[in-house]
Amino acid sequence: MELKFLENTGLFRGIGQKEALALLQECRAGERTYSKGQQILRAGEPVRALGLVLRGAVRIETCDAWGNAGVLDHVGRGQVFAETYACLPETPLLVDVVAAEACAVLFLEVRSLLRGPAQGPGAVLLRNLLEAGMEKNLRLSRRIFHTSAKTIRGRLLSYLSFQAIEQGSKDFFVPFNRQQLADYLGVDRSALSHELGKMKAEGLIECCRSHFRLLTPDN
Repeated sequence: MELKFLENTGLFRGIGQKEALALLQECRAGERTYSKGQQILRAGEPVRALGLVLRGAVRIETCDAWGNAGVLDHVGRGQVFAETYACLPETPLLVDVVAAEACAVLFLEVRSLLRGPAQGPGAVLLRNLLEAGMEKNLRLSRRIFHTSAKTIRGRLLSYLSFQAIEQGSKDFFVPFNRQQLADYLGVDRSALSHELGKMKAEGLIECCRSHFRLLTPDN
């Protein structure tokens, strides 16, 4: 376990290496690796532990009874997933978690930290966990904002504008391929590709796969 890396994650912010080791033992920490596309957690199953991405990335997906899938979130290195369910293990998972690429995940059973009065490093980790949950709620709120537009172009303009702001550049990569981006924005892939083609022809963007460059008057 790379304790130096853990110190730099939001979950272990403010926790020293010695204290982190003790928390890993208390939370029955265990590391697992997954290949691209492999299912990590399945909807309907109880969750005992949250996941902290050590390497690679994972996708949070929804899938209805007829097999229609949608992308809710992308969780990268140093970020956590299933933290709410790990604190409420009696609640069945409502989403699927899939490896977006080859990845390694550290699982921690944080429920034990909630059983007694929180103090010391455990209290710090719980505070960080609360902040991580708030950050995730913000990401999901952004998705609602991006999908509120009635047109595909409106949704693309919202999402791409946000990516440019978040990454501090009008030249950036998004964490989705075309199908995943269509699922995230709640639109048909062919219609999305058609609209991107029109935006390129109109000189609004340049794009190739997951790379985008916004062409605005101040470029």
